[in-house]
Amino acid sequence: MKEPLRIGNASGFYGDRFDAVREMLTGGPLDVLTGDYLAELTMLILGRDRQKDPRLGYAKTFLRQLEDSLGLAHERGVKIVTNAGGLNPAGLAYAVRALADRVGVPVKVAHVEGDDLAARFPDALTANAYLGGAGIAECLRAGADVVVTGRVTDAALVTGPAAAHFGWSPEDYDALAGAVVAGHVLECGTQATGGNYAFFSGHDVRRPGFPLAEIHADGTSVITKHDGTGGLVDVGTVTAQLLYETGGARYAGPDVTARLDTVRLAQDGHDRVRISGVRGEAPPPTLKVGLNRIGGWRNEVVFVLTGLDIEAKARLVRDQLEDTLGKRRPADVRWELARTERPDGDTEEQASAYLRLVVRDSDPDRVGRAVSGAAIELALGSYPGFHVTAPPGKGAPYGIFEAEHVDAAEVPHTAVLPDGERREMGVPPAEGWGKIAVPTSVRTKEVEPVDSGSGLPDALPDGPRRAAPLGLVAGARSGDKGGDANVGVWARSEDAWRWLAHELSVDRFRALLPETAGLRVTRHVLPNLRALNFVVEGILGEGVAAQARFDPQAKALGEWLRSRYVDIPEVLL
Repeated sequence: MKEPLRIGNASGFYGDRFDAVREMLTGGPLDVLTGDYLAELTMLILGRDRQKDPRLGYAKTFLRQLEDSLGLAHERGVKIVTNAGGLNPAGLAYAVRALADRVGVPVKVAHVEGDDLAARFPDALTANAYLGGAGIAECLRAGADVVVTGRVTDAALVTGPAAAHFGWSPEDYDALAGAVVAGHVLECGTQATGGNYAFFSGHDVRRPGFPLAEIHADGTSVITKHDGTGGLVDVGTVTAQLLYETGGARYAGPDVTARLDTVRLAQDGHDRVRISGVRGEAPPPTLKVGLNRIGGWRNEVVFVLTGLDIEAKARLVRDQLEDTLGKRRPADVRWELARTERPDGDTEEQASAYLRLVVRDSDPDRVGRAVSGAAIELALGSYPGFHVTAPPGKGAPYGIFEAEHVDAAEVPHTAVLPDGERREMGVPPAEGWGKIAVPTSVRTKEVEPVDSGSGLPDALPDGPRRAAPLGLVAGARSGDKGGDANVGVWARSEDAWRWLAHELSVDRFRALLPETAGLRVTRHVLPNLRALNFVVEGILGEGVAAQARFDPQAKALGEWLRSRYVDIPEVLL
């Protein structure tokens, strides 16, 4: 039996810690180093880069990191697999070869393409299908040292290398599902090692190390990190990341549908968590396509209100500006008063609140000087203490994100090998990735919801309760998926789970987070993780780039929930 495959991650987003590539290569043994640079907002940024220069469209940071570390990776025999190719994987592969020649490192470079569906969606700035790991696996089997992709699923950076290493077939659903789960844990970097962790106090998470997974031939894995690096890896940190940006118990992807309700976690030593029991099912017959468009123009003015009569001051300036806008009023005008002031504040900032005005329109003139000029003209004739946080600008374009689904058989998935040979993966392959395709219906399966009421524990017996923050007994992590958000909530003990599973219903969730009251909220139960996952549809409007709310990516939605007071059994406190 083959030794475990050690896959590390050195990037969770475009702009992550620059030194992480070198840290991972020098910190301990690795077989593969991955880097995840893409997100919905990143694709919009890369799309605008490509508009300015067609040769761009990839994550330029990756090239600078590689210049410092390519020789080191080659010396240590570490393969590099990254989606930094973005909208131009061929362009980045070419740049990597040029870099390798310049620094004198003899590496073989391959890339994966076919995800770009811009021709099919001509009104979109970017249109990219989420491919699986098949092309990555083919490139590695052909001897590639560096594999660059465009838009693949984040987990594909792990499923591809694992399938190539262990010789998995596309029907090895359980093994592939295990790799998908490991990939999902790794994809956001230090979020698996103590970063953004609900229970961070008591741990040194000032500079958490990046995670790695020891993947076994059956798809089981151990999540860990290099010895001596900061942060921690325990069941809680892994649970938190497993819940991040997920939906129901069936986690569908192009390689496999992983059953999150089968995942079992166990502490396997210091900074080691074993993932086992993951079951997989045939993938769906369609692929998700992420579309980014320019939605219009946006501007923002933040008025500072200090001291007494905050509500009256906010009402005055709002009435003044609304009157001034008149017929040139933008299509979308939103006001939000944040009562951040403290009575008898020790500093001026502590005595101040913020009134935020956000405007949107398809006409840049309606959100530009028409708004900023009107705001500044009030400077000497409005509420006492008038000032703003920054000089109002002329406005800027904003993006909107949409998701479509297309037949997987209609999307080209091409591995361009180090020697230039192009291999079509086929959907789905009959004898292994890269072989002859057979009809899609043979090995695909529509995704059906899992009964959300199954697996509930017995309720905790009645007893004395005390009003306290939910976060004293439960962790949470939240994130964005297009215009929707998810909030994963997990209990730290079996008794807390017995209470949480029955206490935190959809109605209770809505009551605790009033912003969700008019939206569709779905609750999913994950008993093995002692967790509930809530999906809130439409709370983010048209996606993160539209900046529809104060927290446009819903990163802190879970922490808001944890701060709310509920009647908690005293036995849990």
